[in-house]
Amino acid sequence: MKNKYECIVCGRTFYEGQGIVYTLKGDKLYFHSKACAYKFFKDLIAASDPSCLNLKDVIKKYEDLVEKRKQKAVKKI
Repeated sequence: MKNKYECIVCGRTFYEGQGIVYTLKGDKLYFHSKACAYKFFKDLIAASDPSCLNLKDVIKKYEDLVEKRKQKAVKKI
């Protein structure tokens, strides 16, 4: 039998293999959909101390990934 979980944002229930289960600092967070996960993490970031967020490094990481994708997409003759 599959485990049954409850979304921490809206309270909807879902079964193992559905939804999103994320572990953050040892705590398991259960979301029935990506919309609920997005809402939770958006609020988490808004409530966080900006000095604790390493925003520039994360932005740099994704800029590098985009650049690599662009380089792979260039047609080689």
